[in-house]
Amino acid sequence: MKKYINILTMLVVGSTLFAQQTPAPEQKEAVTIVGATAHIGNGKIVENSNIVFENGKITSIGGSGSPMKGRIIKASGKHVYPGFIAPAKSLGLVEVNAVRASDDQDELGEFIPNVRSLIAYNAESKVVESMRPNGVLLGQIAPQGGGISGTSSIVQFDAWNWEDAAIKVDDGIHMNWPNSFRRGRWWLGEERGYKPNKDYAKQIQEGVDFMLNAKAYGAGKAGEQPNEAYKAMQGLFDGSKKLYIYADGEKEMIDAVTTAKENGIADIVIVGGYEAHKIIPFLKKNDIPVLVQQPHALPSREDDDYDMPYKLPKLLVDGGILVGIQNEGMSNFQTRNLPFYAGHVAGQGLDKEEALKLITENPAKILGIDENYGTLIVGKSATLFVSEGDALDMRTNIVTNAFIDGREISLETHQTELWKRYMEKYARE
Repeated sequence: MKKYINILTMLVVGSTLFAQQTPAPEQKEAVTIVGATAHIGNGKIVENSNIVFENGKITSIGGSGSPMKGRIIKASGKHVYPGFIAPAKSLGLVEVNAVRASDDQDELGEFIPNVRSLIAYNAESKVVESMRPNGVLLGQIAPQGGGISGTSSIVQFDAWNWEDAAIKVDDGIHMNWPNSFRRGRWWLGEERGYKPNKDYAKQIQEGVDFMLNAKAYGAGKAGEQPNEAYKAMQGLFDGSKKLYIYADGEKEMIDAVTTAKENGIADIVIVGGYEAHKIIPFLKKNDIPVLVQQPHALPSREDDDYDMPYKLPKLLVDGGILVGIQNEGMSNFQTRNLPFYAGHVAGQGLDKEEALKLITENPAKILGIDENYGTLIVGKSATLFVSEGDALDMRTNIVTNAFIDGREISLETHQTELWKRYMEKYARE
């Protein structure tokens, strides 16, 4: 009997060795972070700061003479930042791309706004867990694929399940705008280069017809046959949801925004926006924010400037556009590099604190969560972290403490456990 108990114990220990860290309990006592440089997230800095938070909220922030309370975290020479925000990613929906059973980002169907990404969100994802040691503490979980992919929600990255994780439910619908040009399908004997998409107008009309039918459904009688897809679209017409349109070309963005506005959709966000710098006046006139693709990329076209992806965020910021960074097209694991994308933009001439806004205040505004997140301001959520150095520099972003709604979260991950394991192995040799 003892033998079987020992085997069972070994199995349990082995199964939990690489399990997700247990979510932190509610904050029970006040915490004061003393002496750090506080990067507020709105372009301002407080040197040698005291930051106090209790019951999950920031209650005081000021210089060295400001009040202290409860547990003291000495952070002299360190830096404090609001939790970074990762918008429009399928984090928690895909664990291993090659394993279909772990891939819930793309459902069958072309127009499926009623597919809610939140209920498929895996709070125990090792991919999600790996975000936290770099200060990425919040994300918008978005579906992918099709014409209208589904509905996103915004979560925090330390939870038992999707219900606990959610901070804003069903915030927006995600739409992939068709391309006016497409690559030749070589497997069908077509030339490999770009050529006009002869179905472009038809594909737009299919989307317009869906919008019109959804709008008519919303204006119909209560006894009408239920249609879940049309029902999910109603938030776009009453302003309770945003429409996130994935488009990169100048023509595509103008067509997308114009079409959506003509059909009664006012709250629009462009995702990608590779040529957004060409239509800045149009975007400003229509009050359209842009979630730009990650700047660690090559130019999309042969005649583009070699540094086009690097400098795009600065061009848009200088033009007065509300900009956030999103790493479209990259794997979910790469989302943990979000702060270094912002650092890269700072290297292109944007002020460091302005670059920080691209992953703090700006995405909070775009996602509609700025009332509680995105900046270190009294009354807002104590979702923040302490770094030994500049968090936008991969050489110095060493997170020592992180909090979500005042709860001090674990910074252990599958990667850190493996690192410790093998460091111990090689240290013995």
